Parts: sequence; structure tokens; C-alpha cells
Amino acid sequence: MLYRRHLRIKVLQALYSWYTGSNSDLPSGEKQLFQSIDKLYELFIFQLSFLLEVKNYSLYRMGENKKKYYPTEDDLNPNQKFAQNEALKLLEENKDFQKKVENLKINWKPEENMVLKFYKILREADFYKKYMADEHISLEEDKKFLIKVVDRLMQNFDLLRSFYEERDVYYSEGYDLCDVLLVKFIDSLSVKFTAGRQMPGIYSTEGQKVNDDKLFLQKLYRKVILNDEEMSKIIREKSKSWDYDRIPMLDVILLKMAIVELKEMPTIPVKVTLNEYIELAKYFSTPKSKTFINGVLDKLIVEFKAAGTIKKSGRGLIE
Repeated sequence: MLYRRHLRIKVLQALYSWYTGSNSDLPSGEKQLFQSIDKLYELFIFQLSFLLEVKNYSLYRMGENKKKYYPTEDDLNPNQKFAQNEALKLLEENKDFQKKVENLKINWKPEENMVLKFYKILREADFYKKYMADEHISLEEDKKFLIKVVDRLMQNFDLLRSFYEERDVYYSEGYDLCDVLLVKFIDSLSVKFTAGRQMPGIYSTEGQKVNDDKLFLQKLYRKVILNDEEMSKIIREKSKSWDYDRIPMLDVILLKMAIVELKEMPTIPVKVTLNEYIELAKYFSTPKSKTFINGVLDKLIVEFKAAGTIKKSGRGLIE
């Protein structure tokens, strides 16, 4: 499910730990890289189960409201649109998802107060009120609603974020990235997602005999570390107008990753590599990093092509 950009981000984080001395053993660092991605998938299952818990809590409140001494018409005949959300039904009935929840021993009962607070925030949201007031019911509308819940509320719910921080450091690190997985999964739901359907994995492996994403991660991480001295020399030569020792560490790491893709990964187009690392520089480094990385990579691409170092293969990749 992860896009290649997100895999690059995970490698960037792992390499940053390597270069800052948090990890100096390659096999151990590689193991932690893959572990962080496995933990991201666990968090994805946790977050989906949290959505179901909020839905179940809404049903519980409806039952309690009917027990009032003087129940109102709304108490006796509540709007069950959220409780009957078709996308959540598909998820709840899926056996593979249920098995994953059981394996992780997910139990939200001790966190009932947190669920209650989130439910109150949800009920106050304008998009919730609009959704509940609309009598039209469809799987597509239910999916759009859930995506808003994830993107607008869960992403910014500090109590939930704190819950994960206390539970596992990897959950905390992956909290923002998990939002992408949730939105992508919810958007992909259809009636084909039956009770017997397998949940999608963290890697995009459809139609593949080998896990290309996993190989991409491993190769990118290893090649940067094993060819560090060579690539440092290349970057120094192409950034003579800059004091190399004062170049932000993240910029240097991003350049090394880009060099590995250009020289070692024949199926990734040059333009894709260039654009991806410029974008990563915008989000993870300094305001000037985008221009610096673009300039260095432009020079390197011209030089590598002239030397025949860049060898791309496959339809649409040969320039």
C-alpha cells in the first residue's frame, strides 16, 4: 500500500539515524528499517479498529438513551447512518481483519474515556452533521465521510497520538504516515471486499513474483552506506561553491540516495528520481535545499549520461 515516496521517507529516516550515530551496525539498522514498516502496518490495523470502536460506541449511546426516564423522539428513533456505515460494515465483517485485531490483542475498553471524547468531537463536526442529515445512502458517500474523519479529526486528536506514543515508539514515528494508508485503503473499498478477502499488505506486491518494494528499500539503504565514501567525493566535487561540511546532513543523505537510484536502479526513470528528491528536500530540509539539490543533481545527471553511468531499461525508460 505504501507509495515509493513513503518508502524513500522510511529509508531517509533510517539513514539519518545511521549518520547521527544512533545506529552504527548495518544489519541492525536494516532490521530496524523493516521493523519500522511492520509497525506502521500494525498502527494501520489499530487505527481501523479505533474507527470501528467509535462506531460501536455510537450504538452503545443509542441503547443508553432509550433507557432514559423521559426519552425524546430522537432517543427512541435515532439516526443510525453512522452506525450503519457501509464501509465500516465491510471492514467489520472481514475475517482477515478480525484475525489481525486478535493477533495484536487490540482492546479499546480501557480507553473508553478517550473514545467518548473523540465521539463528542465527531458529533460537533460540521461535516458529520451534514452527513447525518443527508438521507441519501451509498458506499461512496460513506467512504468520503470516513476519509474526512481520518484526515480532519483522527490526524489531529492529541489523546490518540499520545496513546500510541506511550505504547510504541514506532507507532509514534508512523502516526502521520499512517493517515496515508488509511485514506488509500478506505478509498479502495468496494463490494468486492468480502468477508473472505485478504487485507492488503504494507507493500505493493500485486502481480509480482518477488517483493520489489522490499528489494528497493534494502538496496537503497545498503548502497548508500556501502558506497558512502565514493558518493561523498562526488558530492564534494559538484558543490565546490558550498562549504561541504556546512551542507545540511539531510541534503547530503538525499543526494546520496538519489545517486544510488540514478546509477543502481535501472527501472526508475531519471525524471522520477530528480522530482522525488527535490520534493523530499522541500518537506524535510531547509528552504534553500530544493534549489541546491536540483542544481547538484542536474550536473550529475549530465555527467553520468555522458559517462554511460546511467543505464535505464524497460519501456519508456530509455532516453
